[in-house]
Amino acid sequence: MNNDVVIIRGESVAEVAAALAGETEIFIVHDANVAATAASVAAVLPAVKAVIGIETSEERKTMETAVELCERLLEADASRRALVLAIGGGITTDIAGFSASMYKRGIRYANIPTTLLAQVDAAIGGKTGVNLRGYKNMLGAFHMPEFTFLAPDALDGLPAKEVRCGLAEMLKTFLIGDADAYAAAISLLSGTEKVSGLKDFAVRAAEIKAEIVRRDPLEHGERAVLNLGHTFGHAIEHCSGGKIAHGEAVGKGIILAAKISEGLGLAEKGLAARLKADFVSAGLDVECPFGIKELAAAMKKDKKDGKFVLLRGIGKPVVMEVSGDDLCKCTK
Repeated sequence: MNNDVVIIRGESVAEVAAALAGETEIFIVHDANVAATAASVAAVLPAVKAVIGIETSEERKTMETAVELCERLLEADASRRALVLAIGGGITTDIAGFSASMYKRGIRYANIPTTLLAQVDAAIGGKTGVNLRGYKNMLGAFHMPEFTFLAPDALDGLPAKEVRCGLAEMLKTFLIGDADAYAAAISLLSGTEKVSGLKDFAVRAAEIKAEIVRRDPLEHGERAVLNLGHTFGHAIEHCSGGKIAHGEAVGKGIILAAKISEGLGLAEKGLAARLKADFVSAGLDVECPFGIKELAAAMKKDKKDGKFVLLRGIGKPVVMEVSGDDLCKCTK
């Protein structure tokens, strides 16, 4: 199994054929919404044995769906030499990667992410998994993809909501790893929700995440900073019953994390207000509709065990535990 973080950049999804030239047994797993993209990729890969569409939603991101996918692979006679090629957003790459980690005790997979969120975050780094009783990614495995293929044309026609979700994750990455890229991205966005102009920023965000994962692949230390906004974000998703999408929830969670950072004296006053103004200018809704007590109940189930990623400033993350009293005090 591959243990490196491999990012391949191409201009078109069809160029993935070069990266898979030596494969003899490929099984495409795709989000039903990108069936046309999956078909175009299959057309340039003679080694494709089956094209499998799956329904992708947080409600269907379950062990049952992962097992169903394994059954489809079994029915298609996928051997241990097989490679699963996931085409879609983060839910698709999570489910496909997790299924690949289980099938015959682990087969290889690779990703072609088709959403901004997946290109900058979800499809990179080998975290795979499914939800359990509505709680995010409670079942999963570290299973590194052979590569993640980033193609600008995969983002063509992306709905505005999907763009916003990706923007939140992209800005998160810059907040923890590249203050200059953060400032440049905010300057470019200034209220637009179009993908045009963002593609180079998406690659930069992917590179930052890949660099962090290479240093800490199993999240024993530094990799935890990638969870900025996620402890709150997962709780917001849960409390909303899935009505607030992951990226949108992360954006709201980042502002709450900035408030706590100020309240604990880690960051200078004004950080939360600045980030809020920046995010709003980028077209993001950062208002959280839930109170801290409601969120705290959901956070008790979170696999990060009460740890939060906070900010000493832009580009200066810190991971620490925060008490319930401090959460209430700092988020008033």
